[in-house]
Amino acid sequence: MLGKGLNRGANMPLLFFFRSICIGVGVMLMTACSSHSPPSDFYAGGYLADRGVVRLWRKDDVQQHVTTLMTVYSPHQGQNTQITHSRFQQGTVREIQQSKSGPPKEETRLRFDANGTVSYMQRQFPEHRESLSEDEIALYQFDAKRMLELSDALRVGNIQLKQGIWQNNQVMTCNGQLVRPDLDRSSLSWIAQRRQHSTGVLSIAWLESPEGSQLLLVVNTDFCRWEPTAKTIDMWE
Repeated sequence: MLGKGLNRGANMPLLFFFRSICIGVGVMLMTACSSHSPPSDFYAGGYLADRGVVRLWRKDDVQQHVTTLMTVYSPHQGQNTQITHSRFQQGTVREIQQSKSGPPKEETRLRFDANGTVSYMQRQFPEHRESLSEDEIALYQFDAKRMLELSDALRVGNIQLKQGIWQNNQVMTCNGQLVRPDLDRSSLSWIAQRRQHSTGVLSIAWLESPEGSQLLLVVNTDFCRWEPTAKTIDMWE
């Protein structure tokens, strides 16, 4: 459903900026706490991982102290896209649902009580189910918390994820805006090559920040068909 894409072109200042974010998460979170402008309730960001691209969407319900996080990992090679939904209560992970497109396809669900004890778990494969070990459960909890902290840092750094349909050197974003991304020449050349050898829809995903722009993905599928919004990000159960 999400498709596979290739990353080409890198705005190095943005990459260096993200690395500094990863190193200084604690410092930046302290900065965020002292900021006069509160963060938005809904945020979309992302980054380049070692072997793929991570895109994330986050919604904060301040009154209920609930944070919902959706992450999509798209590998540079292969088809095993990984989609993870996590729900946090006062910063503690309470629910995780992860699907992998495979092969083989895999879906994992975990629920936790307020003390972090597992109240429900299931790992589903096409032909059978498996239980999870204590170490595997702990790793899921660790990864969920790590992604929440990374989303904090990305939001503080004002790194914004944009997605849309490529149309005549412009992009119709998923929220209906026609924009011209400020991408480097290498990235634009790669998009042009994909457009020349593609038929139908061509979607791109990129990052914008004060340090520059970064192309993440170019794929022959419509990102806007599934991109979550503030109204739909909770609808994953």
